[in-house]
Amino acid sequence: MAEATQDTTEPPAREGATADLPHDRITVERFRQAFPRARWSDRHNAWFVPGRTAQKRIGRWLAEMEAEADRFADDKGRDAYAFEPIESRYLEAAPATLQIRTPYSRAVIDEIRGIPLARWDADRRLWTVPYRSFAELRQRWPVIEAAAKRSEPDARRARREAIKGTEEEELSKGRMRERRRTRYPVPADDPPPFDRAIGTHVGVVFFTRTDGELADPTTVAAFYFAAADGEDYVWISWRRGTLEELVTTWPARAPPGQGERYRGWWIPTLEELRNARRDARAKERKQKDKRASERPADSA
Repeated sequence: MAEATQDTTEPPAREGATADLPHDRITVERFRQAFPRARWSDRHNAWFVPGRTAQKRIGRWLAEMEAEADRFADDKGRDAYAFEPIESRYLEAAPATLQIRTPYSRAVIDEIRGIPLARWDADRRLWTVPYRSFAELRQRWPVIEAAAKRSEPDARRARREAIKGTEEEELSKGRMRERRRTRYPVPADDPPPFDRAIGTHVGVVFFTRTDGELADPTTVAAFYFAAADGEDYVWISWRRGTLEELVTTWPARAPPGQGERYRGWWIPTLEELRNARRDARAKERKQKDKRASERPADSA
């Protein structure tokens, strides 16, 4: 008698959709319970669910599973926080999220932006972090808290008093004066494009024009980056990009190499663009709030 073989292929015209599930027993069992007509397809190397609305039903089920996993992750993070809380005046444990409120600090912002799912609440002027991200928050918290303490008004005032009349104070004032000039040094023989966002040592900017004025290597090294020996640099004016410009900018596929950093400019990465977009969004929101506050009460 010839050995029987199993035909595991689906008819080409059969309506339905496939689901590529994680290879764990519990997930598959729950999927089979939700879709009792589902069958394994060797041809698709996935589970096949027949029916005209199969794709929608699978999508809805996956969304529910993801939401459930998020709730489970939040519960685990909430338990971890309850077992070993972070005691700090900058952190509050609300029922739904962890809330961070600190003085303004670029170092704090950079750290919080590295926490998955952290969000800025513009109305309440604080950061929210879901409990599922508590492990990452705990790892970054020492840096966040230290930077927040350094940014307290009293701490800033004490540092200004400590350096008053010193060379460090002059350097700090010089850096602020230089930054207000909105100029940047670039190699005379390797200028950046003027029609797109560019990554630099002062952030993501748009270059606007140059009159070819040579940049002093001492100024370049003191306030921007280490100037290459024998390289001529020229000053180029710059501006910050609008949110619309930054949103439509494509990022680089890879971080800038050492040569690009020595050059002083590069195509910005996705993370650099995200930071610039957040700043541009905050600036637009601030301008909108200012216009609203200046509007007469009876002009609505």
